[in-house]
Amino acid sequence: MKHYALVGTGGRAGLYIDAIGGKWRESAKLVAFCDSNQTRMQYANGLLEKAGAQPASLWQAEHFEAMIRETRPETIIVTTMDRTHDEYIVRALRAGCDVITEKPMTIDEPRALRILDAIEETGRQVRVAFNYRYAPHHSTVRELLMNGTIGEVFSVHFEWLLNTEHGADYFRRWHREKRNSGGLLVHKSTHHFDLMNFWLNSYPQRVYAEGDLRFYGRENAEKRGVKDFYPRAHGYAAAKDDPFALHMADNPQLKGLYLDAEHEDNYYRDQSVFSDGITIEDTMSVLMKYQNQTQLTYSLNAYLPLEGLNVVFNGSRGRLEMKLVENSYVNGGGLREAEGSLDRCDITVYPLFGAPWKAEFAMGEGGHGGGDNAMLADLFGEPGDDPLKRAADHRAGALSILTGIAANRAIAQQRPVHFSEFELLRRLQK
Repeated sequence: MKHYALVGTGGRAGLYIDAIGGKWRESAKLVAFCDSNQTRMQYANGLLEKAGAQPASLWQAEHFEAMIRETRPETIIVTTMDRTHDEYIVRALRAGCDVITEKPMTIDEPRALRILDAIEETGRQVRVAFNYRYAPHHSTVRELLMNGTIGEVFSVHFEWLLNTEHGADYFRRWHREKRNSGGLLVHKSTHHFDLMNFWLNSYPQRVYAEGDLRFYGRENAEKRGVKDFYPRAHGYAAAKDDPFALHMADNPQLKGLYLDAEHEDNYYRDQSVFSDGITIEDTMSVLMKYQNQTQLTYSLNAYLPLEGLNVVFNGSRGRLEMKLVENSYVNGGGLREAEGSLDRCDITVYPLFGAPWKAEFAMGEGGHGGGDNAMLADLFGEPGDDPLKRAADHRAGALSILTGIAANRAIAQQRPVHFSEFELLRRLQK
């Protein structure tokens, strides 16, 4: 049996707690939780016991190394705020542990270089939890492209839609500050940029981007005639009938995770999406040229009436289209298996000469189109041979965030940004 410790017991931690405490408890055991908030750690232990496992020991964040020495986990699971991922990854590696980290691996180049230094120093392993790679529909696209179904891919258009439930949620919590998350082009788009690298078996050489805050934030709301504002939903009458308000007191999970824990750290999970202090974009467009010469146009909007994606590949032998709608969710506020679950998905191949046909695949069950369950089986079960090579290491994690980092630089400096500008790329190419 392999022993794990988890640092950062917020909403995303529940995926691993449920898995290790439940289906995989014969091969995996959570021996410790680490966080700066005691209430949230106690809530995490409640989830572990509910899943059918023994409670873990609880450790304050400043005792991270002591936790490793005393509980002796082989692997640390990192689900903290994005800007602290590198801190715990590096400390875990140097303490002799492997790491599983939530995406994004980190948020900027200096932090990524620290992780690479620690991997080289210790020889330990970092896995990045790119669950979307494992979703059957995304795996099918990878297989079709690998098999040359549409020949050489010349261009791609990739549009991701975040709706007014899930998309808005990034503007209520710590993600709303770019210093914490790197913005959505790092935090959220790392999924999409990794999928593109995975699908194309390549990575960008040049990136240009535009981005702005057009819908959320107080100034934008004022332009639309909004007059009633509030800093957060809890305790404010003005939030009562606002469809953008998050009422944690009405949700036992959010209440236990956040509302009941506020007295320890003053972290407010239900901030108004139309308040001041938002420093990330909600409207983003990216133009990329890949090392294999494929051109990509990408867009991400966080205020749309539906959730999902449209992606098309144009190749020398035809065209491949995937259109899907996901069920929306609020992180940590509902059934785990419903988070990003599929509503519908179609993959259509249009041969250059011939009739179009639908690609067959099994609709994945559970979170993120079935990707969660398949990834967890790979992490905590007995992984078999995978010709699609879905397991993502630190290199995949670094290349996916590098696209977002380059896009952020392109927005800030209003110019094309070349991957060759980054020391991180030179290190990865060694």
